[in-house]
Amino acid sequence: MHRLVFLDRDALIANLRRPGFAHEWREYAETAPQEVVERLSEATIAIVNKVSLREAELAQLPHLKLIAVAATGVDIIELESCRRRNIAVSNVRGYAKHAVPEHVLMLMLALSRNLINHRQDIERGAWQESKHFCLFNHTLRDLHGRTLGIIGYGTLGRAVEKLAQAFGMRVLVSEHKHAKETREGRVSFDEILRASDIITLHSPLTGETRHMFGAAELERMRSDAILINTARGGLVDEAALADALRRGIIGGAGFDVLSEEPPRKGNPLLDLRLPNFILTPHIAWASNEAMQSLANQLIDNIEAFVRGEPRNLVVGN
Repeated sequence: MHRLVFLDRDALIANLRRPGFAHEWREYAETAPQEVVERLSEATIAIVNKVSLREAELAQLPHLKLIAVAATGVDIIELESCRRRNIAVSNVRGYAKHAVPEHVLMLMLALSRNLINHRQDIERGAWQESKHFCLFNHTLRDLHGRTLGIIGYGTLGRAVEKLAQAFGMRVLVSEHKHAKETREGRVSFDEILRASDIITLHSPLTGETRHMFGAAELERMRSDAILINTARGGLVDEAALADALRRGIIGGAGFDVLSEEPPRKGNPLLDLRLPNFILTPHIAWASNEAMQSLANQLIDNIEAFVRGEPRNLVVGN
């Protein structure tokens, strides 16, 4: 009989049905690093959202057969160690195909229409004291006719493209940063930097994509360009971004992710008090509808694995 252990159940606010096979189920609201091995000592299936499983832990878990990640990103798991130990790893996909693109559009609109500046004007009484019925203190830009550069053209990148086109935007899809050739339908990474009014990131965090955007890349963007990141914080050098925003190197940024979450040790982006920077606490994916879709798919993945028809595998066994 399978023993299932969910290490961070509080990370998923949704109804979670139990699998339809004989099993033992145990769940914890959250799990500290030093508690991982003890809690998974008899588990055959581990369920995790953000709890890290590296070689040090995996080496002490001989019964483990499957790690079911309750997310799309799997950078919390040492995949090569799983391959050596014949531990399968599954993830959930496409569950936020509406939630994240809508969040991206929200950030694009709020920054393009100078939402924070206008709200602050009202709070300080500027509109109330105006001689005119409109208050023209800040620039307003339409999305229509502007160029959106998409980096990471999976389910979410494609969904953002559809919304952007509905707004009348011109869409460019980036080739990989260091690619030697450019595939049909894509443009080079350098062209994305040069030509885009807004750039949105939807890439996984890997050794190759870490700090994809640093000081040099930000310098090559348009001075009024906006950078949106709802993917992973580590894709961007956050200190370089903070400096670029303070110095006016780019026009603005909207982020839903940071390199360390929660940011208990601080972060250069937390100190920014700029109306052209919006930070949300990693909730782009977390609409009620998306969260329930994730929960359903998570159990579907586990049931498929147990009946010998694994799906959504990142690492097979």
